[in-house]
Amino acid sequence: MPAAWLVLPTYNEAENLERIVRAALPHLASAVDDPHILVVDDGSPDGTGDIADRLAAEFAEVEVLHRTAKEGLGRAYLAGFAEALAAGYGRIVEMDADFSHDPAALPLLLGTDADLVLGSRYVRGGSTVNWGFGRRALSRGGSLYARTILGVPVRDLTGGFKCFRRKVLESLDLGSVRSTGYAFQIELTYRALRRGFRVVEVPITFADRRVGQSKMSRSIVLEALWKVWKIRFDPDANPH
Repeated sequence: MPAAWLVLPTYNEAENLERIVRAALPHLASAVDDPHILVVDDGSPDGTGDIADRLAAEFAEVEVLHRTAKEGLGRAYLAGFAEALAAGYGRIVEMDADFSHDPAALPLLLGTDADLVLGSRYVRGGSTVNWGFGRRALSRGGSLYARTILGVPVRDLTGGFKCFRRKVLESLDLGSVRSTGYAFQIELTYRALRRGFRVVEVPITFADRRVGQSKMSRSIVLEALWKVWKIRFDPDANPH
């Protein structure tokens, strides 16, 4: 089975990081021969980086990329992708570090031959838990809004639980990606679709974080609303 690198971006995840790493490793190991976890920490003031270093000393499968400032989820993922590609890994997985994505679903994402696999809340079998009506409406409405403007069939465009084959990331011109937050997830999936890659959605259950502070903000939501239009007409996202 091909090797895979799981990229975990962190900022102030001291309460979650050790548990998520210990939970994810056996699921990764059950799906691939060479599991690897890269923690990308954006200079967390709560000591997350120190915990990551301790885990890296304990587990040969864990590495840490320390960044000096919080630059947003998109920048953290791009830095992690660059490390994974340079290391030669064939598949690269995105996953949140706060248990909103269930590590037990990792074999499902790694178990298809698709070019990009999306963990989806909005296909048959997918769901959300611990969400109020407003959060559910915002998320579903945001995906519908983006899907309509971009003209793509993907039902969960804003999700962040994904598995890329390296050829996808190598083709996406990652240096030209400027989005962060929800818009980052939308843009990468759209770029993959526009380049003709096979994208599939598999059902997941998304659980709102129970420990730590949510990174959701009004600015992230507003960015996604206007960035969808930029993505739609961006020549870097729409190859000829």
